[in-house]
Amino acid sequence: MELSLPNDKKGPRRVLSVFVLAMLNVSMMASLRNLPLVAEYGLSALVYFALVALFFLLPCALVSAELATGWAKTGGVYIWVREALGDRWGFVAIWMQWVHNVAWYPVILAFVATSLAYVIGPHLVESKIYVLTVVLVGFWSMTLFNYLGIKTSSWFSAVGVILGTIAPGVLVITLGLIWWISGNPLQTPISTAALVPNLSSVGNIVFLAGLFLAFAGLEVSAAHAGEVKNPQKNYPRSIIIGAIITFCLFMLGALAIAFVIPREQINLVTGLLEAFNTFFSFWNLQWILPIIGILLIIGAAAEVNAWIIGPVKGLYATSIHGNLPPIFQKVNKHGTPTNLLFFQALIVTVTSCVILFMPTISSSYWILSALSAQTYLVMYVLMFISAIRLRYSRPHVPRVYRVPFHYPGMWIVGSMGILASLFAITIAFIPPTQIPIGNPVFYESFLLVGFFVMLGIPLWIYQLRKPEWVKKTMK
Repeated sequence: MELSLPNDKKGPRRVLSVFVLAMLNVSMMASLRNLPLVAEYGLSALVYFALVALFFLLPCALVSAELATGWAKTGGVYIWVREALGDRWGFVAIWMQWVHNVAWYPVILAFVATSLAYVIGPHLVESKIYVLTVVLVGFWSMTLFNYLGIKTSSWFSAVGVILGTIAPGVLVITLGLIWWISGNPLQTPISTAALVPNLSSVGNIVFLAGLFLAFAGLEVSAAHAGEVKNPQKNYPRSIIIGAIITFCLFMLGALAIAFVIPREQINLVTGLLEAFNTFFSFWNLQWILPIIGILLIIGAAAEVNAWIIGPVKGLYATSIHGNLPPIFQKVNKHGTPTNLLFFQALIVTVTSCVILFMPTISSSYWILSALSAQTYLVMYVLMFISAIRLRYSRPHVPRVYRVPFHYPGMWIVGSMGILASLFAITIAFIPPTQIPIGNPVFYESFLLVGFFVMLGIPLWIYQLRKPEWVKKTMK
């Protein structure tokens, strides 16, 4: 969507309320599949949330708002980074934004698989073959739908989010509060001492990388910052409102899980449904569990199908400018970049096979989440660097929103974002202590090779690119 600036000749700009923009931010961040990840930390997750919000979420929101309102019509991280660091790094940035999804898709579809297992047969939850089959069949099916131009309608996506995310989220929080108020035994302590994070081992904080991934995506909603009245004040307000709502959903939902499942027994994939099962069993309402499982499947499927074509089209936009070989410029009669879509499905298939080599579904779920977070955070490092550089190289480009306090403010905010992103990338290489990861050599090798291959491919492609790769209609 193009952002209309005040001097846009197309007509008056659309004005969004602070609340509507806050809801857009929530939709980018909130996902119930992250609740078990947060539940592992118990009450100390409050501290981790505060750190991630201060050093990553806030810098990301402020920087992306300035970039989005300064380069609104051309939009996107590709343009922002290209303007600051050149076309090579602009291509790397958009590539990393796209490729992180190939590790994320198996994660969200594994959540679908285990939710479905609770409906058709709970014994399938830890079956690697079953989970891998659902992941591959689900992803290739949705790839085919998009290949044929069959898109999920906007009303279905909206209903899917409400039914599959908001409703189950509010329900598990409500059940958790009732459980606590009723005086039932809690599996996690509620005390001041419980707020203190366990820093005895660096492996205890590895799941922080997952929180970075949970809060990523604000660079997309920032494109609407200029459509808010008085964005200098109201855009930060929308960020605060969205962050508070997401924080409450994550924190209270995670605590509800931690209330009824011992920390050492929390499954990263099935933890949410296991918590529902405990609540429903206690109150003799087990018949509701399959309904909840179906709702979660609807929500996750709508989320995947909404994302499956968007990033591909973003990458396609760079291909017609000569950043990818002509073979990836092919589109069908529906305007779908078919070869890029097929290429994405092949990478997802290969990546998904890690499920077979990890000791548990939880461990494969985590290693894919870690790889997805690492690749995405590379894009953020480039974005923060670009924001600082553009303050000097393009000082006269009008920005509807600017990071406060001029150059010092940008240096502080940008540096916080860079250091936080590099920290999360680094700790993700460390095996977590909370779950068994099997062979540590395989764990480290998979992440190291995966990370550097995903980063090296765009650099290699750019090095090999030729003038004839530019689409003829662009010359």
